[in-house]
Amino acid sequence: MRILLDTHLILWWLVNSQSLPEQACILISDPENTVFVSAVSLWEIWLKESLGKLRLPPDFESRLLAESFENLALTAAQARHVASLPWHHRDPFDRMLVAQAQVENLIFLTADDAVAAYGDFVRLVR
Repeated sequence: MRILLDTHLILWWLVNSQSLPEQACILISDPENTVFVSAVSLWEIWLKESLGKLRLPPDFESRLLAESFENLALTAAQARHVASLPWHHRDPFDRMLVAQAQVENLIFLTADDAVAAYGDFVRLVR
């Protein structure tokens, strides 16, 4: 399975948070799955940190690099696809991640109920 992680799942995974649903943990750790982290998520993370809305552990980057995640760059085709999405969700980062998952034929893994409305390529974990 090819999976794109929602931003909160990346954070929860990297800090071993109790908030990470067991189902997500199983999917992320399965060596048969290819797990992607988007540049959009990293942009969101570092933007929120710079605004003081998020506090990252000092070794966040090294933890991220230690994982076998695949990088997903933002392309013009993915950005263009955002305009065709219904407005189930207003968060621009989530909308961009949804567009990336659709364009790249990835399963979008999230714990966000609002994102689940985008269709069956979204896997809601609890």
